Amino acid sequence: MLFTPFTVRDLKLKNRIVMPPMCMYSAGNDGQATDWHYAHYVTRAVGQAGLIIVEATGIEEAGRISANDLGLWNDGQIDSLKRIVAAVQQAGSKIAVQLNHAGRKCEVPELEIVAPSAISFSKDSRKPKALSADEIHRIVEKFRLAAQRAVKAGFDAIEIHGAHGYLLNQFLSPLANQRMDQYGGSAENRVRMLGQVVEAVRSVMPDGMPLFVRVSAHDYETGGNTPESVSEMLNLIKNKGIDVIHVSSGAVTPAVPRVYPGYQIGFAVAIKELTGLPVIGGGLITEPLQAERIIKADVDMVFLARELLRNPYWPLQAARELGVKTDWPVPYARAK
Repeated sequence: MLFTPFTVRDLKLKNRIVMPPMCMYSAGNDGQATDWHYAHYVTRAVGQAGLIIVEATGIEEAGRISANDLGLWNDGQIDSLKRIVAAVQQAGSKIAVQLNHAGRKCEVPELEIVAPSAISFSKDSRKPKALSADEIHRIVEKFRLAAQRAVKAGFDAIEIHGAHGYLLNQFLSPLANQRMDQYGGSAENRVRMLGQVVEAVRSVMPDGMPLFVRVSAHDYETGGNTPESVSEMLNLIKNKGIDVIHVSSGAVTPAVPRVYPGYQIGFAVAIKELTGLPVIGGGLITEPLQAERIIKADVDMVFLARELLRNPYWPLQAARELGVKTDWPVPYARAK
């Protein structure tokens, strides 16, 4: 089942193997993609990953995690990504981009950091400025403009980063969001900004282009989000145009989860059951049989992160191990 096709809107994936966003910290301060990014992403397409999601890409300079993150905050950044997109597609994979605002987890020293509330990530972190309603609206608009540029670059899908303690996750979690206005308190209020971002991004996407949202399903801390509360919020906004939920966990606070192979799969299954949306699940998956069992557990796609860093040709080797006949790139066919 790992090598069965999967279709969402007009996007047709040849298999269920997803390379999730992983920051390369290899862009210049201008946010431009480099030859490193080209080699990195195209190699995984040659290795036959069904879907490749480009690392967290800042919608504004202060939205970067580091000074070496990719960006789509101006039109001059389109072409360097367009080159990568075309090469990945030519190699037979589909490619998405993850749009992000780091919020209080921006680590660029000279930039002001912002958050839903003036609460630091940790005792060693800078204190962020609490966003005003007008400033929230301006950030939503920047997500829209970045999505417009992603469409121009030719991406097959767009993912909104609502996980790992970055800005949208900060709004979702009561551990980071202590606002008393329309953006804080109830589940309906905490999900409001994500809903507005979904609407804004969807408004500039072609109808056939799917929209993914990545979430942290569990905060691993008393009073934080759980798969049930995250699903409740997603159900309030899913009709705005969300097609797939990419399920991760943690990082809105320094709380450390107990990790083991597949530790997030239960979260993905729960969110699929509670929302009715297709899901991508994973977490320290390394073996083909593990990935196969995850798909059989009713997860629609499986992500492999570190394993695809170690071995970009994992999908080809997995097909052989599972006894699946799959096409190899013609230049590599003699190695089959």
